[in-house]
Amino acid sequence: MKTRTSHPFLLSSLALAVLAAAAVALVQQQTSTAQQPSTAQQPSSTAQPSTDQSMTTIKVQSREVYLPVTVIDKHGALVTTLSAKDFALTEDGRPQVIKSFSAQSNLPFKLGLLVDTSRSVNSAMDSERKAADRFVDQMLPTDPKNGVRGDEAFLIHFDREVELLEDFTNSRDKLHHEIDQMGPTTQERNSQGPESGGGNSGGNGNGQQRGGMRGGGGTQLYDAIYLAADELMKPKSGRKALLVFSDGEDRGSKETLNDAIDSADRASVQVFTIYFKGEQERQQSDFPGHRGGMGSGMGYPGGGYPGSGGGWPGGGGGGGRRGGGNESQIDGKKIMQQIAQRTGGQFFEAKKKDNLDEIYGLIAGALRQQYLLTYTPDKVDTDGEFHRIALKANSGDLTVITREGYYAPEEKTALDSSH
Repeated sequence: MKTRTSHPFLLSSLALAVLAAAAVALVQQQTSTAQQPSTAQQPSSTAQPSTDQSMTTIKVQSREVYLPVTVIDKHGALVTTLSAKDFALTEDGRPQVIKSFSAQSNLPFKLGLLVDTSRSVNSAMDSERKAADRFVDQMLPTDPKNGVRGDEAFLIHFDREVELLEDFTNSRDKLHHEIDQMGPTTQERNSQGPESGGGNSGGNGNGQQRGGMRGGGGTQLYDAIYLAADELMKPKSGRKALLVFSDGEDRGSKETLNDAIDSADRASVQVFTIYFKGEQERQQSDFPGHRGGMGSGMGYPGGGYPGSGGGWPGGGGGGGRRGGGNESQIDGKKIMQQIAQRTGGQFFEAKKKDNLDEIYGLIAGALRQQYLLTYTPDKVDTDGEFHRIALKANSGDLTVITREGYYAPEEKTALDSSH
């Protein structure tokens, strides 16, 4: 059955069901524990916790940091023959020891397709559907029963509201059906006049105009990323990536640009962005209907590691941990570049709609040929602070693409509700 639930109530029913099941399980566990013989309370690797012990649960956190890493040469080609000795790693400026570095992994992919279905990109929708269909075929198994890797994907579309069209699945057929039927949301179809700002405008990151319903205003790019990362990706493990197709112009989100990026960082999600200049922006440009080739605009621009030059994109103002600029004019291309660069993803520009199929193919290839790096930080942080990572290749001709940092997991104590 198709799930079409608008943010912020996307997973509320599922969450209530999970909470109810957890409550029942907790009562059963406490009843069973109370009936255990006293020997179960003696120290043992197989002993069950006593009733007193079950009242307080310490969440044990793994300190190991996992980084997906892509390396490209000066021509934009993937480099797949490197080892740990070819890199220098620091955290907050302190050198770190690379624990493992491998070009191959059995970790499954968790992928999310986020598609802008606003009127401004309507001219590219047929090409977008075809390219997304081929990407699904490249990344998911032909037969779901043979999908031993655990690769899964979901589909969200957004304009004046955010809708989950298909939850995590390894079925190509389910995703193909939703992609092929994908179009504007009900609110977008029923709206009249140009899209206007009902929430954030221009990604200023200041948290201004955060009120209002998420189903009103204009395109809700930031809400879509926040929702996908925080509610869908965060509970998952393995390699995680979002692919976002949009003109980059957010005019209706409750969340800010920094909120969206921080949610991706907390969920350990890379965001690959595909920028397509919207019709409104084309009409305002000096080259209406421009059909130029892909040129250097596709490749891997905006995907280089922040530490290699440029510092914090959009820094020097605004809310959140890094700021987001205060432009009165929305620069969709710049926003899409920032989202990719700050989450360790890659930015692509489709200068014409026929480029989309090739771009999705490049992303699929990059995902399949990533390195996987792990290390254990030299300092313990249980307060959930953000830590900046710098991974550089010893060869100056190479560009390293990875996450700019991570939020340390907080150590929390959950008390039993009876206290």
